[in-house]
Amino acid sequence: MTRHRISRKTALLVAAALATTAGAAPAHASAPAYDGSALTSAQRARLQAIAADTWKFAEADVDPATDLPMDNIALGATPSQGTYTSPTDIGVNLWSIIDAGDLHLISQQEETRRLGDALTAIEKLQKWNGFLLSWYDTKTGDPITGPGGTSLVGQSLTGQLISTVDNGWYASSLVELRQAAPQFAARATKLLDAMDFDVFYDDGDQSTDVNAGQMYGGYLINQGPAGFEYGMLNTETRISAYIGIGTKTMPSDVWWRTWRTMPAQFGQKQAPQGSAVTITDPLTAKQFSVIEGHYSYDGIDYVPSWGGSVFEALMPNLIVPEVADAPQAFGANDVDYLKATIAYDTKTLGYKVWGLSPSSTPDDTGDYSAYGSQELGTDASTTDYLQTAVTPHASFLALDVLPQAAYQNIQQLLKSYPQVYGPYGFYDALDPTTGAVGHRYLVLDQSMILTALNNALDNGPMQHRFMNDPVGQVDSLYLHAEQMSVAPENQ
Repeated sequence: MTRHRISRKTALLVAAALATTAGAAPAHASAPAYDGSALTSAQRARLQAIAADTWKFAEADVDPATDLPMDNIALGATPSQGTYTSPTDIGVNLWSIIDAGDLHLISQQEETRRLGDALTAIEKLQKWNGFLLSWYDTKTGDPITGPGGTSLVGQSLTGQLISTVDNGWYASSLVELRQAAPQFAARATKLLDAMDFDVFYDDGDQSTDVNAGQMYGGYLINQGPAGFEYGMLNTETRISAYIGIGTKTMPSDVWWRTWRTMPAQFGQKQAPQGSAVTITDPLTAKQFSVIEGHYSYDGIDYVPSWGGSVFEALMPNLIVPEVADAPQAFGANDVDYLKATIAYDTKTLGYKVWGLSPSSTPDDTGDYSAYGSQELGTDASTTDYLQTAVTPHASFLALDVLPQAAYQNIQQLLKSYPQVYGPYGFYDALDPTTGAVGHRYLVLDQSMILTALNNALDNGPMQHRFMNDPVGQVDSLYLHAEQMSVAPENQ
């Protein structure tokens, strides 16, 4: 499929253009790499060009048969298209259309048409109590057993997983939609109101059960809650807590019962530091004893994620302005977590570039794997997350946290590995040791890149919309009530 490939010369030209504005600062961990100053006008222009290329993916990714987004497009790999989709894929596709309108990559009329088509496609999908099923075929719109699986139309749905986090991201897109396009607000609200996130809540006895008050990872239709829970707060799964609390369909206990660091009796990466504090819930006035724990690496204190990946910590900040609204709590941790990531990836791993996060594998097998900076995770096994691939989406998630560090890393990716840039922007994964690239684009990762660019280039419109919504207004109370035991490192 050579018609899709970008030449090495083109990629080098993009890298050279970025280099002209990056200055002499090194691309790996040192004091200048932690520069949190704003992007320059020249840097913003270069990022706008990347946004335009990234939007080309979103245009190509929609299946014309159903107006649903395909999970991925692969160039030079088989199959060339992932003609299946998930609730997260469907949600972030709505983000991308809104992003394209904000960035003037499409006209207002085109944005309205695309949003309308996407919304109509969602309304047609088979659901369970308002929630989307885990997988759909983009050629037919049928729910399916999994990627490449069989249709569930006319079949029993017993045992099918309703994913908590995937429906959290889907719900977030409905919040964004009703704020971005008032003409669709009633339809988006109807879809949002149909979902009762209490179904994912563990309502056990909090005095005797260490997991009670947390979110289950999902619900198995006609069988009950999935057999695992989201115990860690600093993961991308907190989007469902934001949605559940914000819609007032899930008890707000979930915020305080989810762990900053795991209880000491559990095996984990480090012995937690910090202490218990008493916090009054801003909605119910109930008091909770919360262990505000943290880990430390290279002199930087941070609240760990599960596996040490970038998107676990920073993806929610794309729409919930943790850095801006909670600079002494979650925002402080977003900054510290990113600094520890940079230090670990460049010092301990010795990579020229940083940013480990779940992505495609850096080859053309079409596989997907979990990658993370292991020291930043709580998982003591060191086996769940690999350390052999850097994904460009991590750099873009960092633009709102440490803009210059993020920009320098983007520049270094292009300078040292020009093969990582293709016709739809950055390919999904890179092996920083060999330079091998996976010639694949995922709707999730490309949408994160485009939303991050929209926020960086247009003063955070996705964040502002979410916080202007009644859902975000409730969530703001929890951002302000949180008391994490970390403080922002000096810039």
